[in-house]
Amino acid sequence: MVFRLNPASGHPLYLQLMEQVRHAVETGVLQDGDLMPSIRTLAEELVISHNTVAKAYMELQHEGLLELRHGSGAYISAPRSGKARAARLLKAQTRVRGVVEELLDDFSPDEIRRLFEAQLIHSTVTARKQ
Repeated sequence: MVFRLNPASGHPLYLQLMEQVRHAVETGVLQDGDLMPSIRTLAEELVISHNTVAKAYMELQHEGLLELRHGSGAYISAPRSGKARAARLLKAQTRVRGVVEELLDDFSPDEIRRLFEAQLIHSTVTARKQ
């Protein structure tokens, strides 16, 4: 699996990595039980900080998409109900598309991206506190 990060995008690298892992799972490129590269190996391949990969892995573990086994590595922990998840993702994508199309009347794509990122961060922090 080859991951490609874009430092110039303005999107945090750990979030880019998380999105690419999620996409690889959703499309079947990565499957339940697959071993991910070690934090050190992936950081060296991507020429980024070990902390960036570690943060992405920890967040993916928190989401239940990755299982970190001390001394053994990081394994994909994909949900068994792939069809149900795919249906939920399609429904969510449709909702997001509608919101984005509506916002494009008044905001630039960059402003919309920042709005979504800010709300996602806020919602994630709030959910963790509960």
